[in-house]
Parts: sequence; structure tokens; C-alpha cells
Amino acid sequence: MTQSPAVPTPAPQGPVRLGERAARTLTAELARHHGSKTALLVGAEADSTVLGAAIGALLPGDTLTVVPAEPYDAEALRTHISARGPWVSDRVRIVDTLADAGTAQVVLVATPFTGTVEETRAALAGLGGHVAKGGVLTVAAPALPGRTEGAGAELDRQAALFGVGTDLVLRNQPPLRVHRLRFTPAEVATAGRLAPAYRPSSVPITRTMHIDSNGVAAAGIALGLAALAKVARPKSRLWLVPALVAAPVAAFFRDPERDLPEDDSAVVAAADGRVLSVERLTDERFGDGEFLRIAVFLSVLDVHVNRSPVAGKVVDYFVADGGFAAAMKPDAEHNVAAYTVLDTERGTVVVAQRTGLIARRIVQRAPVGALLAKGERIGLIRFGSRTDVYLPADAADPLVGPGDRVIGGASVIARWR
Repeated sequence: MTQSPAVPTPAPQGPVRLGERAARTLTAELARHHGSKTALLVGAEADSTVLGAAIGALLPGDTLTVVPAEPYDAEALRTHISARGPWVSDRVRIVDTLADAGTAQVVLVATPFTGTVEETRAALAGLGGHVAKGGVLTVAAPALPGRTEGAGAELDRQAALFGVGTDLVLRNQPPLRVHRLRFTPAEVATAGRLAPAYRPSSVPITRTMHIDSNGVAAAGIALGLAALAKVARPKSRLWLVPALVAAPVAAFFRDPERDLPEDDSAVVAAADGRVLSVERLTDERFGDGEFLRIAVFLSVLDVHVNRSPVAGKVVDYFVADGGFAAAMKPDAEHNVAAYTVLDTERGTVVVAQRTGLIARRIVQRAPVGALLAKGERIGLIRFGSRTDVYLPADAADPLVGPGDRVIGGASVIARWR
């Protein structure tokens, strides 16, 4: 029997429940679009958290088409939507089957995939026909081994080909991996209408402060070592060493919310730190013409989350080999570095994440093809480093100089002419 492309098969170990965090992650692509947009939600029921999150993300001018989950009654869903009032019912349309739905810029699947590789591939092929040019399909699958019959592996393969973002939602039963797929190229101008993407893997400490998932893992390892030391040598105080290290390690990976400048011509800092240099140079790896490079040194006390200085589309990413000189020294020019190349409406912009004497690990989370909003998180560098921003020299004027302190995502380091 052929599985309907609209409805993933039931989980082999019982139903997969989607909590509020999972629903917010699934609908994040819909919520971050500022302009009017079309959306399609497949496999929804009246009490679905994903349906509630999708409706909550709608703006005036948006439209949402909903395909009910099988064998859920479409008429019952229409009654539910009508009861939400005219603001919702005017923007949400219920259709009987996926064949009755048109194309949409954002397509969401409310039910996680748990079937076989073949079923998942067929479902994605059917859903892909409803994704508008440059649009995004968001799907999920359980992240734990044994909870799918191959769907997780197939989605990982599809993400390697078409993925523009992946999130792991640990606070769900069971944990989910959410994939955003784009089958056709998106227009660069679309990035300017996006808000920074929501990251569910960072842990909120307060309303404005989070801890990056890397910090949660590092602190967990430290506390685990403390517990082992306490069990192995109960009379010793050796366990205090890793226990006391856990808090500062977690603090190093702090990820604060930032208020972005509303000025469209502003270029924001890609990282917290002190400006080392502002210079004009050429680099044939990024194209012809001169670039304005603004280098920022991050001490171990600075926030190490890196952000996109402008809105743009990731068109290339590569790592250059090198040494590990102190990041504030001129020799750091030849350190190991990861380059994220953005296509923007003003030309090519590059963010270089450079290692330092202590920093040996670069995390980059913006795959090629992804659209980045200004100030959106793109990754981090562990333990002291340097971040450079390259701008077209004939299109931007610097607003900072050596010695100035900047705040990632908030400080304006240059302005487009």
C-alpha cells in the first residue's frame, strides 16, 4: 500500500508528541518573515500545537492553508478555525487534501516523520511540489535511535543536499531533529525581510540571556567529572575542581539577546570585542576590487557568539589552514580561519572566524544556501579569538577605529553609502 505523501507513518514506539518548543521550532521560518507571505500546514488537528504556533505567527497580509491530518475531519477543523474569530478565519483556509492546496513560500509538516526511507522520500517528493520557488519546507523526525524506520537517515541525507538549517529540540518527548529544506535558490533580497532565526538548542537563563548548547554540554561534562570524582574518592575534595569550573565554562558560552539597529544602511559588529584594525585590502578569493576589513579581537571574557553583520545569502563557506598565533598579534593573519561568504544587495560580504592561541574550535551553523538576517547568529569560536568583517570598499564607510569596543549585533561598525 502506498503511503500518502501528506501523512508520515505512526511512530513504532507510540505517538510523537510536539511540545511548545518543538512547535515554535517548526514554525520558526514562518514567524521570521516580516513581509506578507503564503504558508501551507500539512497534517494538522484542532488541538495541534503546531497549528496554534502557525496561527500565532501570522501577520496582516499573510495566508495559511491547512491540510487536516488523516483521518481527521476537515469540517471539524473549519469549525475550530471559525470559532477563533474573523481575524483568523479570514487568513486561514482549510482544504480536504494536499491535492487541493497550491504552492506556498513556507510549507510545514505538523507530524514528525517516522516511516521508512522510501516512504519519507515519496512524501518529500509530494510536498516539494507545493513549495514555491525559493521557499522552505520544514519537517521533523525523532532524534533518538530506534524511533524511526529510516526517516531520520533520509532527512539527514536530504539536509546534506538541500538543507538551510537544522535544529535539535531536546526538550520534547521524544527529542526531535527539525530540518529546513530549500529545493530552489532564494532571492537575496528576501534576507532583508527576515528576523534572526530562533534557536531552540540554547538554554534560556533569563528573558534576555541564554547559554549556547556548547556551553550546556561543556558544563554537563564538568559536573559529570565532579560526580565521578566524588564517587571514586568520597573523602577527597578533588571533585570541587570540575564542579567549580562548570559555572565559568557555561558563562563563557553565554548568548544574550541584542537590540538590532533599525537603520537599513547600518552594518553591525559580527562579534563582541575590541577593534584591532580597519584597513583596505584585496583578496582574490572573494572577487575583484578592494575590501574594507574590520578586525575585532575577542578576549576570553567577551561573548563568543558570532553574528551576521548584514542581511544576505550564504553562497560559500571554506576553512583555510594555518597556525594558532595569539589572536591580537599580526601573525594571527595566518591562523586557521573559517570564511562565510554572503551575497548581498550591496555586493560580497565575508565573515572570517579566526582561531587564536587558545581558541582551537570554530563552530559555523550557516549552511550554503541559507538566508541570514542582520544580526543573526552564525556560530561561535571557543576561548579567545578574532572575527573579521570584509565589506566592499567602494560601498561602505567605517564608523569605528582601532581600540574601539563593539557589541555583536548591536554596534554599528560601518554604514552603506
